[in-house]
Amino acid sequence: MEYVILGNGIAGVCAAETIRQLDGGGGITMVADETFTPYSRPMISMVLAGQVASDQLPIRSSSFYEDLQITAVLGNRVSEIDVDQKRVMIHSGPALHFDKLLIATGADPRPIKAEGMNLKNIFFMRTEAHIRNMLAAIPQTKKALVLGGGLVGFKAAYGLLQRGLDVTMLITSDYPLSMQVDATAGRLILDELRDYGLKVRVGISVEAFDGNGSVTGAHLSDGTRTSCDLVVVGKGVLPALSFVPRDKIDIDLGILVNEQMETSTAGIFAAGDVAECVDISRKTRWVNAIWPEAATQGRIAGINMAGRQVSYKGSLSRNVLRILNLDVMTMGLVNPPETPEYEVICAGEPRRRTYRKLVFRKNILTGAVLINAIEQGGIFMGLIQNEIPLNVPNSVLSQPSFNVKQLMI
Repeated sequence: MEYVILGNGIAGVCAAETIRQLDGGGGITMVADETFTPYSRPMISMVLAGQVASDQLPIRSSSFYEDLQITAVLGNRVSEIDVDQKRVMIHSGPALHFDKLLIATGADPRPIKAEGMNLKNIFFMRTEAHIRNMLAAIPQTKKALVLGGGLVGFKAAYGLLQRGLDVTMLITSDYPLSMQVDATAGRLILDELRDYGLKVRVGISVEAFDGNGSVTGAHLSDGTRTSCDLVVVGKGVLPALSFVPRDKIDIDLGILVNEQMETSTAGIFAAGDVAECVDISRKTRWVNAIWPEAATQGRIAGINMAGRQVSYKGSLSRNVLRILNLDVMTMGLVNPPETPEYEVICAGEPRRRTYRKLVFRKNILTGAVLINAIEQGGIFMGLIQNEIPLNVPNSVLSQPSFNVKQLMI
């Protein structure tokens, strides 16, 4: 059996390890456009902030490929998949034959439409190389502009502040983390960022950059110009699937997969940020581009590729992060449609800067936002994942002191 895995991120790594556990003699080839040892992508922002060194990024040893008898084709991107002939074409080198194929190419930074994107010192923040190049430019820069108020934008802004730069964050929406939290939590986060000294401008975007070789300024949607000598574009990601034949493999935003992580073409699987599967809380297909789901999906795909059958229940979006002095935890569907099907219960204590939002669908918890009182987060996540009805009066749920553990006694 010849297995080919496209991508050496956490999904690809977990799939390779699982396959090797179940099939000690099959050939495994991994193709990746990076040459760095498999590493923790979420930790690159910590390298930017100076909290860890780049040599702490690897999640596997330098002998990973040798230990698992994997043929590594690194520094190479896939150009085409020939589904009928079961071949993968790469930019440099011969075509690779496969019996089973896993597409785990992750996601690429979402581009923006702005003139002057070719100027130097305009960066994305997705890979180890992006951070390395950014760090090389920082000693010659003073003013940074961060585009986007999501997780990447916040982490970039924090890291650049730690490096001593004057940082301004531009957010198109009305508050930070608009895809993860609601307006109330977003305003708490916005106030926290501004109190810390970060300049945050909301409801605004960049239309063009100017400069002589390197960026020196940005023209904004309100007609003003702001100076900057370093820019980080953190506007989210899109599944990396330009090489996937859409007439052979079903694609929406991501590659559509079934419960076995198999695509519409037998023998071809997808996992991680490139895959689109059922979201537990939304009850529809969704791409949840987060590390723990990518790892789980990679293992599920590996088991099925090796001939065993196991099903994946579905993915669940969730994030836990500390934003300066705020602990923030979000999970599931936090901004539901305004229909009778959903019931939203909110509680908080402004003086303690705490906030809790619970979203229910027919007594089943489907989403939650917790600010500064996240101790019950693990229980809430278990309720969402297992779809356990919570028959508690709203008057109880809305009390700031409510503790779900009391229901378990």
